[in-house]
Amino acid sequence: MLNFPEPPKSYSSVFLEETDKPLPKKIDPRMRYAFFSTIAKGGKSLIKSCKDLHLSRFICYKTLKPEFADNEVEQKRLIREARVTSMLQHPNTVPTYELSRDGKGYPYFTMKLVHGYTLREILDYRERYDLTQLMEVVLQVAFALEYAHTHGVAHRDIKPENILAGPYGEVLLLDWGLAKVWNPDGTAALEVAAADSAIKDLSMTGAGKAQGTAHYMSPEQINLDPSIDHRTDIFSLGAVMYEILCGQTPAKGEKLHQVLDSVKNDQPPAPSSVTTQRVPRVLEELTMRCLEKNPRDRFDSMSEIILQLQQEWRWDLAPDS
Repeated sequence: MLNFPEPPKSYSSVFLEETDKPLPKKIDPRMRYAFFSTIAKGGKSLIKSCKDLHLSRFICYKTLKPEFADNEVEQKRLIREARVTSMLQHPNTVPTYELSRDGKGYPYFTMKLVHGYTLREILDYRERYDLTQLMEVVLQVAFALEYAHTHGVAHRDIKPENILAGPYGEVLLLDWGLAKVWNPDGTAALEVAAADSAIKDLSMTGAGKAQGTAHYMSPEQINLDPSIDHRTDIFSLGAVMYEILCGQTPAKGEKLHQVLDSVKNDQPPAPSSVTTQRVPRVLEELTMRCLEKNPRDRFDSMSEIILQLQQEWRWDLAPDS
């Protein structure tokens, strides 16, 4: 289990003066939230902490950045994200509290305010954690994805930045903004290409060097394949496992177009061949199958991956390189 500091006392303490103060006779929704503080900025969204004055707790408040607030497509995506997150009620997803519009008519939704570190922050200090701890995080993400896939949702943005490990052993899969859902007849809604959006939202460092989402996208996501399904998440989870096993992403390249080409065409070397750490053979084979270019060659379901992760792999080690 990964152990992190507990939330600040100001967020977690319970006092009688808060629990027993009277609720206003007339509820004005515009006066419900106060003490806003920005805690994160996405490509098109703002995530703030604030206090719910009705329930006397600090929560998470997500809305669009001002420059996207009037964009109907982005409003629709935010509303879909709120509802998808709310409908996927699972221990490894964040509870959603409210979906509404603010005084200007812009949509927002509120969620549980969670504390901890993202898997990206954890991997930045990889030497502090053993493989058992890290693979337990992956297993919890797999549980969330199994639940989502069973309920007809593909996440499409699995990456270390969207995986949070909390102070009480909880693991949460965040940010369902690129989730794909289907109609009852199996058809998907027409939409602005989510994969293209994800590529444009990459953080850039130096002279056009790309970091982030592209390294974890499946080939079919890059190709904007309209038949994309839940197996794109299997590929992305494989890319996360690959990085955990050997400290590198399977896709290589200094610039964005090189990374995208690598995802589509390069066969990554086995993790055991690029690290001095011992790599369990079961996990290596599992990871490499998840990273198959053709979705049909990957596992058919997340439940198969869960069974593999629950094997006693600790003694099944690949030889040193």
